[in-house]
Amino acid sequence: MSKLTDLPKRILIGRALRSDKLGETLLPKRIALPVFASDPLSSVAYAPGEVLLVLSIAGVSAYHFSPWVAVAVVVLMFTVVASYRQNVRAYPSGGGDYEVANTNLGPKAGLTVASALLVDYVLTVAVSISSGVENLGSAIPFVIEHKTFCAIGAIVLLTLMNLRGVKESGKLFAIPTYLFVAGVFLMILWGAFRGLILGDAMHAPTSDFEIKPEHEGLAGFALVFLLLRAFSSGCAALTGVEAISNGVPAFRKPKSRNAATTLALMGLLAVTMFCGIIGLALATDVKMAENPAVDLIRDGVPVGAGFIQDPVIAQVAEAVFGHGSFLFMVLAAATALVLFLAANTAYNGFPLLGSILAQDRYLPRQLHTRGDRLAFSNGIVLLAGAAILLVWIYGADSTHLIQLYIVGVFVSFTLSQTGMVRHWNRLLADERDRARRRHMVRSRAINAFGAFFCGVVLVIVLATKFTHGAWVALLGMVIFYGTMTAIRKHYDRVADEIAADETPADESVRPSRVHAIVLVSKLHRPTLRALAYAQLVRADQLEALSISVDPDETKALREDWERRAINVPLKILDSPYREVTRPVIEYVKGLRRQSPRDVISVYIPEYVVGHWYEHLLHNQSALRLKGRLLFTPGVMVTSVPYQLQSSEAAKKRARKRADWSAPGSVRRGPVERGHKEPNRKG
Repeated sequence: MSKLTDLPKRILIGRALRSDKLGETLLPKRIALPVFASDPLSSVAYAPGEVLLVLSIAGVSAYHFSPWVAVAVVVLMFTVVASYRQNVRAYPSGGGDYEVANTNLGPKAGLTVASALLVDYVLTVAVSISSGVENLGSAIPFVIEHKTFCAIGAIVLLTLMNLRGVKESGKLFAIPTYLFVAGVFLMILWGAFRGLILGDAMHAPTSDFEIKPEHEGLAGFALVFLLLRAFSSGCAALTGVEAISNGVPAFRKPKSRNAATTLALMGLLAVTMFCGIIGLALATDVKMAENPAVDLIRDGVPVGAGFIQDPVIAQVAEAVFGHGSFLFMVLAAATALVLFLAANTAYNGFPLLGSILAQDRYLPRQLHTRGDRLAFSNGIVLLAGAAILLVWIYGADSTHLIQLYIVGVFVSFTLSQTGMVRHWNRLLADERDRARRRHMVRSRAINAFGAFFCGVVLVIVLATKFTHGAWVALLGMVIFYGTMTAIRKHYDRVADEIAADETPADESVRPSRVHAIVLVSKLHRPTLRALAYAQLVRADQLEALSISVDPDETKALREDWERRAINVPLKILDSPYREVTRPVIEYVKGLRRQSPRDVISVYIPEYVVGHWYEHLLHNQSALRLKGRLLFTPGVMVTSVPYQLQSSEAAKKRARKRADWSAPGSVRRGPVERGHKEPNRKG
C-alpha cells in the first residue's frame, strides 16, 4: 500500500528530504516576512472595513470617530510589537506565548495560552480564506455562487503547498505579499499626491450613498460602547503578531535578532497601511453598512439585495486609480491572493506549537515528528481539517466568522506579557550588573504596559463580541484545554504503569516454563518454517494447534502429519460453528488458568505479498487472532513470515529506484556518513 501511495505523494509534495537537510529549510528575513507576517499585513484588507461597518450603526456622522479608533489600534500594535520583541530575545526556542506562560505562570496558564492559540490559528485560516473567496467572488460570479466549495478547495491547495516544506511555500508566498504591500503603499502615496498636491476630488463608488442608521443620535454609554466595539473589530489587524515568536526556530542565525527585526518591520508596515486606508476611505467618502441591502440608500431608495458591497480597500483603489485601470486590477488581484496566503501564518504557527505540545505530552506524539519534507505534516493536516470543518459549518461567511476572531489571540497576549513581567522579576532578583539591570527594568516596563493594555482590550473584546459569536471561540478553547489535559493524564498514567522498578518485578522474573503453540491450517512451507523456528527457540513444551472446520481437510492434515513423521504433537480442536479465532483464544486462556506462571508463545505463519490487493486475500485470520491475543495477559505472539514471489518482485522494483525513500524514513534520523562496514570474506 505504501508503494501505491508513494508516487502521488511525491508528485504532490516532492521528494523526501533527509534530516541533515533541515538547515537548508531555514528562512532569511526577506522570506520570513511573508511567511510569518502575511496575516497581520493582509488584515488591512478587511480591518478598516470592520471599523466602518460598526460605526455605520450610528450613521455617517459616526465616521469622524474612525481616526481616533485607528490611533488606538496603532498604539496597541506598537505596544504588542515592542512587547514581543522582548519575547523573541528571551525565549528563542519557538515555544512563544505557550513557553512563556508555562515557564513563568505554571502549566495551567500555559495550557490556556496553547488552547487560545490553537483556536486562533484555525480561525485565521477560516477567516482569511473566506475573505479571499468573497473578494475574488466580486470579480468572478462562479466563486461567490460556490464559495464554500471554493474555500475548501483553497484550503486543500494551501495545505499541499505547505506540505512541500516551509521554505518552498515561503518563496511562493513572497511575490504576492510584497506585491500587495507595494500596491497599497503606491495607492496611499498616489492618493495623497492627488488630494494634497493636485487638489483632485476622488470619489468612492458609494460616496453618493446615504446610510440609514440603526440607532441614530447615540450618546453617552451607548456611544462609548459603539466606539469600543469598533476598536475591538479594528484589533483584527493584530492577529498573527504572535506567530513570529512561535516561529523563531525557522529563522536563520542569529535567530532572535532576525525575528525581532522582522517583527518590527511587520508592525511598521501594518500600521502605516491601516492608517493610510482609513484616511483615504474618509477622503473618498466610502460608505459601508452591516446590512447593505437595507441600510445603504441611493436616491432615497435602499440598494436592494442585488447590490454587492465591495471591501473598503477595493472602493479606495477604484477612487484613487480609476475603475478598471491596470493598477486597480493588479491591487485587486494581489489583495485577493494575499488574503488566501494570509492563512499561511497559521500553517507555520499551528504545527510548530502542536509539535511542542506533543513533546510535552499534551497532544499525540505523532504531531512532534517532521514529515518527509521536514515540515510538521501531521499538524498541517490537522489544522486543515479543523479549518475545513469551520468553513463548512459557517458557509465560508467571513462576516460571521470574524466575530469569533481575536478572542484567543488577546488571551495569549495578556498571559504572555504577564509571564514576561514575572520572568524579568526573577532575573532581576539575581542580577547585580547595573547595565544589565537597566536593560531588564526597561524590558519589564514594556511588558508590564503590554500586559495591562492587552488585558483591557481582552475585556473590551469579550464585552462587545461575546453575543456576536465570541462564545464559540471560548467554547473551542475549553474543548482544546479539556482534550489536552486528558491526553496528558493518559500519557502520565501509561508512563507510570510501564516504568521499570528498582527492585525485580513480575515482568523481569523469568517465567517458570514457556508453552509454545504453532497455529496450523495446512501443512505447507510456511507451516514447516514456523515449526522449525519454534523448535529452534527450544520452549519447554511445543505443540501444533489446528481448528477443525472441515472434517475432510482435518483428516487430510492428520494423515499428512503422520506420514511426514513430524516430531511435534498435533492438537485439533473442533469448531462446530466454524469459528477459528474463538477456539484458539479459549484454549490459550485455559492453559493460562492451569499454569498462571507459564508464558504462552503463539507462532502464526504469515504470507508476505508484494501488492496491496493481495493483503485482502491473505492473513485475515492471522490479523484477527493477533488482535485478540494482544489483550490476553501472559501471551506472546510471533509472526513467522514467508515471502511469496510477488514480494520478491516488489523488492526488485524498489531497488531500481535509487532515490526512493520509504515513507517515514526521515523520522528515523540522519544516516551516518563515512562509516563503512568491514569487509567480510568467505
